[in-house]
Amino acid sequence: MPHSGKYLLIGSTEAYSGKSATVLGLSYLLQEKQLDIGYGKPLGTCLNATNDMIDEDVEFITNSLKLPEERIAPTVITLDEASVEKRLRGEDKTNYQQALAQKYLENSLGKLVLLEGPGNLTEGGLFDLSLLQVSQVINATVILLARYHSLAAIEPLLAAKQLLGERLIGVVINDVPEKELSLVESTIRPFLEKQSVPLLGVLPQSDLLRSVSVRELVQQLHADVLCCHERLDLMVESLAIGAMNVNSAVKYFRKRRNMAVVTGGDRVEIQQAALETSTQCLILTGKLPPPQFILSRAEELEIPILSVDLDTLTTVEIVDHTFGQVKVHEPVKVKYIRHVMAENFDVERLIQLLGFSPASTLF
Repeated sequence: MPHSGKYLLIGSTEAYSGKSATVLGLSYLLQEKQLDIGYGKPLGTCLNATNDMIDEDVEFITNSLKLPEERIAPTVITLDEASVEKRLRGEDKTNYQQALAQKYLENSLGKLVLLEGPGNLTEGGLFDLSLLQVSQVINATVILLARYHSLAAIEPLLAAKQLLGERLIGVVINDVPEKELSLVESTIRPFLEKQSVPLLGVLPQSDLLRSVSVRELVQQLHADVLCCHERLDLMVESLAIGAMNVNSAVKYFRKRRNMAVVTGGDRVEIQQAALETSTQCLILTGKLPPPQFILSRAEELEIPILSVDLDTLTTVEIVDHTFGQVKVHEPVKVKYIRHVMAENFDVERLIQLLGFSPASTLF
């Protein structure tokens, strides 16, 4: 059966702008409005560790939304080193636009199908599947997400408007510090609206969404867990480096919350200070085991201690990189996303812009 619904493509001006979180939160809002939705990710980027045919984000979001298989749009190509190399060498001559059309236009996937777009406006172009190209092939409208750095966040949105034209039906500005929310509302919103670019959401910065689980740090660091294996779901919001003297460390630690503390396995006094503050895990470098009284105290406080065979600088770089590519797969994040989208995204306006009347949104 030919596809008779509409496609809404969620893109972004730069990678890691919060597309998956926005798609998830928006999907819940639309389900609450009784809209028959589907979901997909034409370009896969996040392979499942046990099945390289499945994108982790697709698996997580479809499971979270309890979508049946017939409401899951297939991934057309996975953007990994192997697929890029084949394309560059001329070994892959696949017409991916044709493949996209066949998979998406010849099947009924729902009244509205939300598609997670590439990392930026040009990604996927090697396979003729950039954001604009995908939207043209399947006649999708586009919402664009921009991470807020300053008021200059407006510039890539204006460039995108020139590129996408009438296909761009709205934008979302994400990760706005609380103290700048009113500035965004009073300056960027009216400016965009004058350019006929609806601002559908202004999402506040969140330490929780930027946080990573201790379990994720264990995986990324290839760490040994020395205690509290059952507490690996604790969420880490910040990183602290215990490289100073103990008095300075105590003052430094007390100013932070829900942190991972990286310090040498031989810095027992720093380890002790960290355990008495808002620490979610202790990461000991140099593969040096802590004394038994540190392990015992960590067990009492239920704070995992990780041991890594790395130096402090390398450890910090890996943790920083993990913070920069956080996923939304923890239940506490999903709950927060649902709340923040309900509070800060104008779903009624989106439904109107998509051309759905209240009656037509019913299953």
